[in-house]
Amino acid sequence: MIILGATPIGNLGDASGRLREALATAPVIAAEDTRTTKQLLRALGIDASAVFVALHEHNEEAASPALVERARDEDVLVLTDAGMPTVSDPGFRLVQAAVAAGVEVTCLPGPSAVLTALALSGLPTDRFAFDGFLPRKSGERDRFLQQVAREERTLVLFEAPHRLAESIDAIARAMPERRIAVCRELTKRFEEVRRGTAAELLPWASEGVKGEIVLVIEGATPALTDVDAAVQQVLRLKEGGMRLKDAAAEVAEATGHARNALYQAALTHPQP
Repeated sequence: MIILGATPIGNLGDASGRLREALATAPVIAAEDTRTTKQLLRALGIDASAVFVALHEHNEEAASPALVERARDEDVLVLTDAGMPTVSDPGFRLVQAAVAAGVEVTCLPGPSAVLTALALSGLPTDRFAFDGFLPRKSGERDRFLQQVAREERTLVLFEAPHRLAESIDAIARAMPERRIAVCRELTKRFEEVRRGTAAELLPWASEGVKGEIVLVIEGATPALTDVDAAVQQVLRLKEGGMRLKDAAAEVAEATGHARNALYQAALTHPQP
């Protein structure tokens, strides 16, 4: 079978007993970086006799068919440099190929930067979305943040330390009132979590931050669901000087109600 193994994201003590056993006994280890995996084995004091195969973003598609066929006869342990394979790391294409070929896939659960940051953030954990790394280019990043600004679920993202200040500044512009948490060097000696609005954390980030970064962003306030409340919001915007058509469009975008329905309801609403 294919065995996905979650490896420590910092603290070696987080290597599970099942992972240690698999490292010691797996006949084949497919690793994102075989050198990193061998360093992990040495650090854990494990003498492995496995055949090592490189499986990374550049060769995964080409290497997957052979690994799947190999997994019909013997276990193939899949590892990334840190954390859970397939989650912003290689492994997804291999799992996809194994499922299509009818080869069993299992998982050795363990460390996850996404869940660790979410738990430490102090933000709601009942509903969340993970969106990988923020776009690198400023224009694409701004467009992405505008798209997710109305997302009601807590949002978890990865970011490189040298881009952190730019990203926090972009979040401050797109979601000025939203709380965020910046989680740095999780499970390591210098673990740090900073919480506040993006504007509050920007001076700290601008000083320069090192290490692995996970960003957690508070979800948007739930949109209005009652049509009468939405109409009242349209009328308040109109009273504030906004054109009725524009007010209806703005509230429609925020609530999901039909723009024309809000416009007509506000147009015929009894005047005080």
